[in-house]
Amino acid sequence: MAVATVNLHAVTSWVGIARLFAIVLSCIAFSLVASTRAFEGPYGTWCMFTWCFCFAVTLLVVLLELLELYPKLPLSWDDFTSAFSMLATLMVFTTSVVFPSTFINSPCSGSKCARQAMATTVSCLCFLAYAIEVGLTRAKPGDISSFLSTVPGFLKVFEAYVACLIFSLLDTFSSEAGLQWCVAVYSICFIVTLLIIIFTIGRCLSYIPCPLEKMLVAYNTLALMMYITATILWPLYSFRGRSRPESCGRDCWWNKHLGVTFLTIFNLIAYLVDLVYSTKMVFVRAPP
Repeated sequence: MAVATVNLHAVTSWVGIARLFAIVLSCIAFSLVASTRAFEGPYGTWCMFTWCFCFAVTLLVVLLELLELYPKLPLSWDDFTSAFSMLATLMVFTTSVVFPSTFINSPCSGSKCARQAMATTVSCLCFLAYAIEVGLTRAKPGDISSFLSTVPGFLKVFEAYVACLIFSLLDTFSSEAGLQWCVAVYSICFIVTLLIIIFTIGRCLSYIPCPLEKMLVAYNTLALMMYITATILWPLYSFRGRSRPESCGRDCWWNKHLGVTFLTIFNLIAYLVDLVYSTKMVFVRAPP
């Protein structure tokens, strides 16, 4: 009869403590917002999904490590947990900005507003818990045994997430060739980046016919060049001959296109830094 073993280090280590804080804080955040019954619309749905998703996955991670069941899973556990902690950090950060800007009005008074403000504070603390986990699980310089815990690995998660944010703002755009090219850039780079993450977690990198480091240098160079063109063409074709409407609310096309412009710049910088680190992995070897 098999006896389940309990690994207390999963909850007593610094990483485990950070995860426990993230579980508690995310639970408190979505409970406070649920008690107000004011989370309608796509932004409210996104915020509730973020807190619930991060709570559920983090709890599952802690239970699998506590019961030492994760070695039975057909995936690279270190890569999975590193990628998820980075994704959770970005999701909770976005939620901590979106929720108060959307649902908290000034002046803030009453128990409902107090609970919303408390949920925002708790969400910010949850972001810090995930950010601490990312810092604790980051691989040491020269160690590439767990790719997604290295700086290029974290950047891959960041690039894919920013691309998702860009897609969420692409509800309307004209049929001009320049804008269509930009959408193609966002889509191609997102798909390739997502495949790299999935292949890494699924331990499928051995099927790639060339070394990962060299492939990353080639891909990041191409992605950087493509994003340079998108950084120039998107604002050029989006705002050429068009001024900001006088009544431009949250869902105004001008604001969304401006958001895409800034997110494109963020991803351009991310791919540039990614290329620098990937190049160092290939041409600069750490001393033995």
